Amino acid sequence: QVQLVESGGGLVQAGGSLRLSCAASGSIFSINAMGWYRQAPGKQRESVAVILRGSSTNYADSVKGRFTISRENAKNTVYLQMNSLTPEDTAVYYCAVSKYGSSWSNPDNWGQGTQVTVSS
Repeated sequence: QVQLVESGGGLVQAGGSLRLSCAASGSIFSINAMGWYRQAPGKQRESVAVILRGSSTNYADSVKGRFTISRENAKNTVYLQMNSLTPEDTAVYYCAVSKYGSSWSNPDNWGQGTQVTVSS
């Protein structure tokens, strides 16, 4: 089992920046993909960004050019740098991981979620 602890959410004005962090513990050797989903009120949870152990990345179209995902394997930590935030980015952000052999579309483990609120 993998445990995920997130930090870094909060309230920011439009145009501002936030950095989310997620530290993994437990069966970390089994992790391939690490990344972030988000869920806004009344909307489905969506993938925001993912990074594989080999450093390949994938972003939602809505955040390309504004968000950057990175991973520090030595610390089992994934980061999401969010710049040029807009009110549409307001959501609960969830860290997630997928193990080798699993699909990112159905992560194996989830964090507790951290609220990001962008005011206009």
